[in-house]
Amino acid sequence: MSDVRVTVQRDSEREERVVTTGTTAADLFQGERSVVAARVAGELKDLAYELADGDAVEPVEITSEDGLNILRHSTAHVMAQAVQELFPEAKLGIGPPIKDGFYYDFDVETPFHPDDLKRIEKKMQEIQKRGQKFARRAISDDAAREELADEPYKLELIGLKGSAADAAEGASAEVGAGQLSIYDNLDAKTGELCWKDLCRGPHLPSTRAIPAFKLMRSAAAYWRGSEKNPQLQRIYGTAWPTKDELKAYLDFLAEAEKRDHRKLGAELDLFSIPEELGSGLAVFHPKGGIVRRVMEDYSRKRHEESDYEFVNTPHISKEKLFETSGHLPNYAEAMFPPLEFDGQSYRLKAMNCPMHNLIFKARGRSYRELPLRLFEFGTVYRFEKSGVVHGLTRARGFTQDDSHIYCTKEQMADELDSLLTFVLDLLRDYGLHDFELELSTRDDSDKFIGEDAEWEEATEALRQAAEKQGLPLVPDPGGAAYYGPKISVQAKDAIGRSWQMSTVQVDFQQPKRFGLEYTAADGTKQQPVMIHRALFGSIERFFAVLLEHYAGAFPAWLAPVQATGIPIGDAHVPYLEEFAAEARKKGLRIEVDSSADRMQKKIRNAQKSKVPYMIIAGDEDVAHGAVSFRYRDGSQKNGIPRDEAIAEILDVVERRVQA
Repeated sequence: MSDVRVTVQRDSEREERVVTTGTTAADLFQGERSVVAARVAGELKDLAYELADGDAVEPVEITSEDGLNILRHSTAHVMAQAVQELFPEAKLGIGPPIKDGFYYDFDVETPFHPDDLKRIEKKMQEIQKRGQKFARRAISDDAAREELADEPYKLELIGLKGSAADAAEGASAEVGAGQLSIYDNLDAKTGELCWKDLCRGPHLPSTRAIPAFKLMRSAAAYWRGSEKNPQLQRIYGTAWPTKDELKAYLDFLAEAEKRDHRKLGAELDLFSIPEELGSGLAVFHPKGGIVRRVMEDYSRKRHEESDYEFVNTPHISKEKLFETSGHLPNYAEAMFPPLEFDGQSYRLKAMNCPMHNLIFKARGRSYRELPLRLFEFGTVYRFEKSGVVHGLTRARGFTQDDSHIYCTKEQMADELDSLLTFVLDLLRDYGLHDFELELSTRDDSDKFIGEDAEWEEATEALRQAAEKQGLPLVPDPGGAAYYGPKISVQAKDAIGRSWQMSTVQVDFQQPKRFGLEYTAADGTKQQPVMIHRALFGSIERFFAVLLEHYAGAFPAWLAPVQATGIPIGDAHVPYLEEFAAEARKKGLRIEVDSSADRMQKKIRNAQKSKVPYMIIAGDEDVAHGAVSFRYRDGSQKNGIPRDEAIAEILDVVERRVQA
């Protein structure tokens, strides 16, 4: 046997090794149970890969992003095998890894029932214990068609080879532009074929290497995401490197479910999404309306202090406006169909920026007016597919707190710097503190308009502004808007979930398309820079994020009811009504529970409503002109003079802190 020289790369360390011909990646990392694959010259390989002379090999740990994807995709194969063993008529769709888990689509006669998922999971456990080997074999397109003749969806993917990833979400896990491969699940003892699937890989060495998994739910999903195609049944699952990590994830999901804004919205009587209105169209109830008004009022106040000017624009426009802006060619799928009348095509407004451009253009502008900061709570309408609509976080009608800033190029750097500082400070005021920034740039796609030099200038300006904040900066290649790069603020909530919040975008293209100009100091006409900025993103979505962040227990300044008066007996109701009237004069939102319920029931009702303060009064309180506080955590403070009690609530409200 001849020698093979390889380099083992671990982070910044390199180790030269000499091995014999036929040595596999598994041999190279023997005894390292956490290693599930190898990266060779930048390409992921199974551990069964035979090393070649000159290979640079990097171990892939199961806890890494690639390792988790390999674990989850391998588990998806086990699930598909279990489904076809239990439901032989099932045809295979696509089964990629996704964030925190995996799914697989199946064409079956009847939708899966929760009891079916229990049977499938039990069968998966049997397959896992058998230790079947995942074995890759390359195959030609024609041979794959012959071998997979009974799998129509796989045949369609083979026909899309090279473009499958663009044609079907998750298809890149199965079909690339190069040679096709099939993964066989082989019996560990006999080598007999147990199951197979078209797949690019890599996979774990065997099913026994899957440490912990669970099936979560099933749902309907259209093949290749198109409503014109057959509706398949999708099963979602999750898989983790250890049972402890699986348990922690399930505990996290349970906590997230308790915080689900749709559930809390109903329980706290904040909003609803009536069937009569349609999916993605919410109505805010009086209590939700209070929270929303307080959010908007505080935002207005801060914008006024920062020299923004308030504007309003209509909900509908001639279609031509969105052709001029470039939105219609690039964004048509996300806009509602045109309305035809008076011989014209009109569109519901899906974005505010074209109308703000018309405001800028309505009269001549001087450099002395710049930067001009326009601000609007503008309601827009997006044609989101029914499968992605989700409560208030992905809606069809929502209100953006939209700003467009027009400035000179010389002003751009300072404006971006102050904009990001303003955005982050305001988010902190609402109780979010853990941020990272994402810089979205262009790629080679045809969707991006404008000259390369303009994009480079805009991108660099955003990068410099972001770096001044001292926060992590994450690249997002290809994620820019069609007209310019953007910075997105990613904020983590109380249980560690990351939400995209504010965006700041630099746009040289729309001013050009609309012919926007100002008169410079030397009398020449110049084109302004346009900066798009949404702080909340949308009022509805931000409302939902805060509702989940606080689990419905809003801080007193945002709470729809800041305090509930609870009398020990009916005789104490007038005293509490008098106290509440004093507090309301100071701007506080206080109710008195004068119902026939017993005091303990009133306390439970206030707790369920997540009211920051319960104000209790009995004979002793009345005699001393005082009240008693009961807080959310069950603690109590007795005998507080009335003026001091009001002062304490006012202080907490003014400081915007949690009671």
